[in-house]
Amino acid sequence: MNPLLPENFGALQGVRIISSGVFIAQPFAAGLAAELGAEVIHVERPKVGDGYPPTRKAQERRNLLCVSLGLDRPAGRDLFLRMLAASDMWFESSKPGTYQRFGLDDATVLKANPRLVIVHVSGFGQDGDPAYVGLASYDPIGQAFGGLMAQNGFPDPAPPVLLQPATLSYLTASFIMWSSLAALIHARQTGQGQSIDIAMYEVAHKVLGGTMVEFFHNGHVRSRAGNRAPGETLSGTFRCADGWIVIAPVADFKHIETALGVPRNAACAEETSALQSWLADRSCSEALRALSAAGIACSRVMAANDMAADPHYQSRNMHIDWEDQQMGAVRGVGIVPKFSSTPGKIWRGAAGVGRDNELVYRELLGLGERELQSLADDGII
Repeated sequence: MNPLLPENFGALQGVRIISSGVFIAQPFAAGLAAELGAEVIHVERPKVGDGYPPTRKAQERRNLLCVSLGLDRPAGRDLFLRMLAASDMWFESSKPGTYQRFGLDDATVLKANPRLVIVHVSGFGQDGDPAYVGLASYDPIGQAFGGLMAQNGFPDPAPPVLLQPATLSYLTASFIMWSSLAALIHARQTGQGQSIDIAMYEVAHKVLGGTMVEFFHNGHVRSRAGNRAPGETLSGTFRCADGWIVIAPVADFKHIETALGVPRNAACAEETSALQSWLADRSCSEALRALSAAGIACSRVMAANDMAADPHYQSRNMHIDWEDQQMGAVRGVGIVPKFSSTPGKIWRGAAGVGRDNELVYRELLGLGERELQSLADDGII
């Protein structure tokens, strides 16, 4: 099972993952696995850590075993390779070539552990046009290069809009999880590990729907349409007396007319104006009741205070309390998704840099007190 964890739980018990990435996508994926019972060892630079802000770290680094290790030193490289040899998966996010410089190329790592699943996460991928591979890239760059930003925001002259918060990073985390688990199934069936190359711009490009088929088929280039679904006038965001609501595409204005008594006009723009006028005099709750009763998909645009007070969030236990090792008692988002037989759980909050050095290096790698002290004195851990 997972000998380093205080208890075994969840659908991923028995899986050990080494996580050595920074920022959002890759560590978030590792955190998802840890909440479902995987034993995740997060590797950070000694004393420095990875620069994650405390509030985001408190939410996204729960259940991780945290060690510090300098991979730029031969002794650190050797310890890391030993950890990989005793693991099922390795997630990393860095510029291509980073780990090769440490002597940790895929061939070397897979020789040490032929069953290992390796996931490389980068902005532009591990290979391709030399002008792009290795370029600095963060979430906004991937959204722009992958095509997401060109379709978000209002029409010109308004600028394209960045999806928040770090939407592409969280999409990438989902790709990390499903692809690594697919490869893990294959490795357990065949004994053969492999590496997975995830480029963030390609994740953005993958979720563009029919954008590229439309272009290649008939030359159509999608443009920004604000908050309305393409081709749908009676959809988007509308202001009520006490806030904003969103209405999904409505096929026929008769549904609005019948449900709300909004006068019908011939032109779509006038229909939208009539609907906005009707909504402006009513509260969000009143408007949503009327729209929902007519079978029209709608919702209030929820901010943090709305979600914290909402009865549906409360009834599904979406917000929970736990103890963070830096911030103390915190409250935030609970476990998603919910499993009927093997539920996830939070057994501890985010840990500090090197918090689990002794546990991991002693129990997993068998290092003694003298070796640990020497490594610490040399700044390797």
